[in-house]
Amino acid sequence: MFSEWPLIVFTIVMQLAVGSFVILGGIHFFAARRYGSKEADKLSDYALLAIGPAVALGIILSLLHLGNPMNAPYAIAHFGTSWLSREIILSLAFSGIGAVFALLQWRKIGSSTLRNALALIGAAVGLVLVYAISMVYQIATVPAWNTPLTTVSFFITAFLLGSLAIGAALVINYWNLRRKSADQGNTQYTMLATTLKWIALISVVLLGMQFIVIPLYLAALATNPTNAASDSLDVLFSEYGLLFVLRLVLIFLGAGVFAVFLYRMASSNGSVRVLGNLAVIAFTLVLVSEVLGRFLFYASMVRVGI
Repeated sequence: MFSEWPLIVFTIVMQLAVGSFVILGGIHFFAARRYGSKEADKLSDYALLAIGPAVALGIILSLLHLGNPMNAPYAIAHFGTSWLSREIILSLAFSGIGAVFALLQWRKIGSSTLRNALALIGAAVGLVLVYAISMVYQIATVPAWNTPLTTVSFFITAFLLGSLAIGAALVINYWNLRRKSADQGNTQYTMLATTLKWIALISVVLLGMQFIVIPLYLAALATNPTNAASDSLDVLFSEYGLLFVLRLVLIFLGAGVFAVFLYRMASSNGSVRVLGNLAVIAFTLVLVSEVLGRFLFYASMVRVGI
């Protein structure tokens, strides 16, 4: 399993980056319509820059997994037939578009229409990237992977991690603004509180979806007649049973319990420090849960006939 850690981190980081980019774009859109572009930029620009290092890490890890980075040209040579090639090319495209957009947005180069169009293209490429990553694992001889639920769970991971990561980033950004006394009219706090409430609601909804997908996935494995499916279940419940339970507990605490507290505190004008702690703890718990979940995903790989 140690050989799979680059893939574990790559898939999670890229899904987190896509989810963060899409969620932040939505936040900026609605904030700009209500409070104006200047206030919306002040809320979101620093959070946008935080996505860049995550994407860079994902790209580096994808190259490491190739063993020899010189093999990269061969890995991307079959875009028309290989989901792996599509994953790599889409990762590079998302990274490039995101970097250009971040530069234009940060420096306020070009019109807002141009930047918004570029952001929409980046978001669309990112969503296709998440789909491509999931399709890499649609292998007929691996029952634990070869299911549409793999795709659904990857998208849940993207938006759950992305929304909570942006929530934590926005709180950190607000702390920085307060130190600079840049929120004289309290507009930024109002925007932050509203955003955190929506992030908490999104997290609870995605948690509910996750707790539907997981039983469906286990049921599909249990009813699959192949020995490989049975062996995958044994891996999940026998060899890694404690990790499986811990993963469920952590995601429930992060996306459920702490998200509810976050919503209540944001609704009652709670202290910024408490809001920040809740947002960071919720993200951390869910991140650890998703890392465990992806570890179990790779550990459950058992091929039919082997």
